[in-house]
Amino acid sequence: MDLVRTLFRKYDGQPHRLVEAIRLGEDEHGLWVGSVPGTQGQRADGSWKTIDHHRVRLFPRGQWWSALFNDEPHQTAIYCDITMPAEFGVDSVTLVDLDLDIRLLRDGTVHVMDEDEFHAHQVRYNYPPQVVATAQATCDHLAATITTTEPFTTAYKPYLELIRSM
Repeated sequence: MDLVRTLFRKYDGQPHRLVEAIRLGEDEHGLWVGSVPGTQGQRADGSWKTIDHHRVRLFPRGQWWSALFNDEPHQTAIYCDITMPAEFGVDSVTLVDLDLDIRLLRDGTVHVMDEDEFHAHQVRYNYPPQVVATAQATCDHLAATITTTEPFTTAYKPYLELIRSM
């Protein structure tokens, strides 16, 4: 079982979230990794949180987002982080988290989250205008298509099945 160190940083380089995930494979959508219940994830403050459900994460290549697909009964089906494009190492993925998030609930409700944090960090970290524009456009596009397009409709299901079987 190959592990992938997945690190989200803030724009100033500070660590935001760290998880050692299981490499599940790669397809036309990107690199898929997964976590089983009991996996530990580190938060920005250095504390550790235990993941209590099966989940898979997609790191698309060259895109300004990453998506987390949670197993039932987690109330959030899909959680997308708006990020700068991922940097892929041999056994690592590093991204810059740009604050905006999209949450798809099991009932089909879509929420755009952390817009206040996005606005505050534009000032705090001095995001370049192109970063602001690309992050906002990516967020708007994903919020409009998360219920109707791949990889959000079925592409993740084989990977979720795979992590469940581990």
